[in-house]
Amino acid sequence: MAEKVILIADPGIDSAAAIALALNDPDIEVLALAPTAGNVNADLATRNAHIVVEQIDPPRWPRIGLALEADYGRTATDLHGPDGLGGLDLPCVRLHHTLASDHLISNTVRQYPGEVAVLVMGPATALARALDRDPEVTRMISKVVMMGGTWHEPGDAGPVSEFHFWCDPAAARQVLQSGMPVTLLPLDATRRLTFSPGHISQLGKEGSRTAAFLRMVVPMLLSPTASLHGIEGVHLNDALAVVALARSSILTLKPMLADVEVRGELTRGMSVFDTRWSAPGRPNIDVVTGFDVAQARQYIQRVLSEALA
Repeated sequence: MAEKVILIADPGIDSAAAIALALNDPDIEVLALAPTAGNVNADLATRNAHIVVEQIDPPRWPRIGLALEADYGRTATDLHGPDGLGGLDLPCVRLHHTLASDHLISNTVRQYPGEVAVLVMGPATALARALDRDPEVTRMISKVVMMGGTWHEPGDAGPVSEFHFWCDPAAARQVLQSGMPVTLLPLDATRRLTFSPGHISQLGKEGSRTAAFLRMVVPMLLSPTASLHGIEGVHLNDALAVVALARSSILTLKPMLADVEVRGELTRGMSVFDTRWSAPGRPNIDVVTGFDVAQARQYIQRVLSEALA
C-alpha cells in the first residue's frame, strides 16, 4: 500500500525536483501539496506549486494549498531565479477556492488519522500554524521528515544557520519539540546528494513530461550553484527528504536532543545539538548523519526513469 504523504515546499528548483520525484513514485500517495514562502514569496510559492503539478500532470493530482503570507526578510532568488524556477516564465492555471496551507494540512491529517507522513521541504511555518489551530493533529501525524538545520557543515543563510530554519526559527523549534517522530536532514547530509551535469541530463524517462520539465529547470541551478558554492553540479537538497521516506533503510540515524536558536543576532536559526552525556532531556529527533549516496541516486534515477507522467 502506498504511503500517504503531505508535501510542504517552497518551490524552488530543488523542491520542484522533490515534488516530481514523489509524484512519480508508485509507493507514495501525495495527498496534498502545501506551498510555503521561503525561496520565493508566498504568491510565487503558490503559483510554482501549481506550475510543477501542471507540468508533470500526474495521474492523480494532489490538493494544492495557498501559501500563508510571510515576510522572512529574504528569499533565495539569487539561486533559484527571480520566479523561483530559473526565470523560465512557465505558464500557470491556478485553481480557485484553495485552502490555506495550514488548513489543508490539518484537514488532510484528520481525514486519515495516523496514516499521513509530512515532508517539510521549506520553512516550517505552515506546519506550526496547523499545530496551533488544531493541536490534536500532533498525535495524528505518523512521522515528519524535515529538511533543515546544520550540524558541522557551514550554514547557507548565515555562518551556522540553514535557510529553512533561518526563515522561521520559532516554527522549526516548535516542530522539533512537538513530540512527533521527526527525522531531520541537515545540510551535513543533503550536501552529499550532488548531481553533475551528466546526472541531470539523464533525469527522467525520455519523452515523459517529468523528464522534459526537470531537464528544463534543474540546469538553471548550475551557474548560480557554481558561483555560490564553487561546485560543478547542483545540490538537490529537498529530494533527499523523499529518499528518506521511501528508502529509510539506507540512512544512518542518531537520536539527539535538538533545539533551534530563535533570537541570536549572528546565530538566528542555528540548530543546537546537545551532545553532553548529562544533557537534561531525552532525544527528541533522529538526525540523519549519513546515507548510501549511490543507492539514493539509484532510487531517484529508477523512479524517474519509470515516470508515471
